[in-house]
Amino acid sequence: MLPPHASPVFWQAVLDIMTEGVMVVENGGRILFVNRAMEQLTGYTREELTGQRCALLNFDCCARPPGQNRLGPCPLFQQGKFTNKYCSLRRKDGEHLTVLKNAQVLRDGEGETICAVEIQSDLTILQQREREISQLRSALKERHGFHGIIGTSPAMKNLFDLVKKAAASEAPVLIYGESGTGKELVAAAIHNLGTKSKGPFIRVNCAALSESLLESELFGHVKGAFTGATRTTKGRFEAAHMGDIFLDEIGDVPLSTQVKLLRVIQEKEFERVGDYRPVQIDVRVIAATHRDLRSMSEQGLFRDDLFYRLNVIPISIPPLRERPGDIPPLVEHFIAQTAARTGRPITSVDREAMEVLMHYTWPGNVREVINVIEYAFVVCRRNVITSSDLPDMTFSRWNGAPKSYTRPPQDDQEKRLVAALIDAHGNKAEAARRLGVSRQTVWTWMKKHGIDEAKLNL
Repeated sequence: MLPPHASPVFWQAVLDIMTEGVMVVENGGRILFVNRAMEQLTGYTREELTGQRCALLNFDCCARPPGQNRLGPCPLFQQGKFTNKYCSLRRKDGEHLTVLKNAQVLRDGEGETICAVEIQSDLTILQQREREISQLRSALKERHGFHGIIGTSPAMKNLFDLVKKAAASEAPVLIYGESGTGKELVAAAIHNLGTKSKGPFIRVNCAALSESLLESELFGHVKGAFTGATRTTKGRFEAAHMGDIFLDEIGDVPLSTQVKLLRVIQEKEFERVGDYRPVQIDVRVIAATHRDLRSMSEQGLFRDDLFYRLNVIPISIPPLRERPGDIPPLVEHFIAQTAARTGRPITSVDREAMEVLMHYTWPGNVREVINVIEYAFVVCRRNVITSSDLPDMTFSRWNGAPKSYTRPPQDDQEKRLVAALIDAHGNKAEAARRLGVSRQTVWTWMKKHGIDEAKLNL
């Protein structure tokens, strides 16, 4: 039951308390009432809006069908209601404001239309927060990464600068780096930032293809060119037209194919296998290798002319062991990535585990970091990865204890630990088994006594 004092004044007071804009309109679209929040949204006073047609606010979600003027039937009264509809309205000062509209046509007991009530929610704050979140995400990405490449060290910042400069040119790029350093990511960044970013980015792993298949894959072939060639096929170069082609492990390309590669780079044309007609292309070549191509060219294993043609913009990716400061952001990134993929509630590594990771030499570079995190996710039973969750090889190859072991063992615990490590050839897990303790305890004892396995003549 309504309170006895439920007069129009009472209901106006109730509506004025609401933070959403409320507007009541009649069938013809004329405004009958607005609350205080609607005044604040539109910049108009209640007196200025009352009696005016709602077209004054120019709601874009109320657009009428083509050929129907603004004085035609209101779409709301034709549709009956609007639910969670994003709209832009024009304020008195001419500024456009985005609101979320919910509206309903009210009818009497006989189905006759009385009026419509609209509720407008201001999305300005929400949009501002979304922009802030987007900016924060961009800042975080910029802080630790560059087009998917994670690194904050000075060496990586120099690399990012060189990638930007290389992308601005269409000259060939030769990327040097050990296995697992992320040569393909660098190549992709050059493409995405380059002048041919709207074109295709074609990847070719030259080491994965045999000599007989490589030429056909790169340049294509015509029907009948060889046994099994039942139709004419485009090659990777042709597929990369107006884009970039990434030739990974270029050092594994045989000399016979190198001649044709040189022609493509210099003349921008090639011939399909089994054909004599040249095919014109516009492709930028990005190559990568873990080999020393200069030394290979001196030994006659790689053509001099091709080397100099590819080596126009050389880019070297430093190995992970030379930039230990990049290990924490890499670990953080891959933990977040793996947690999102697996659904495991693992959020970080503890201090001791991070110390182990920081002192490991990482012969497999970034790819090995991924493998170590994958392993830790399999064995970890908590939400934080500890040193006991790391693979044995990470411990056995660790070579950076804080102190050196330069004196005879001082107590029984130290004597037993040294003996176990020597008998286990430095394997912490095996030493722990011999001592009847956990591997983490072995690690703790080593730190306690300042034992460096490199000094134990293992």
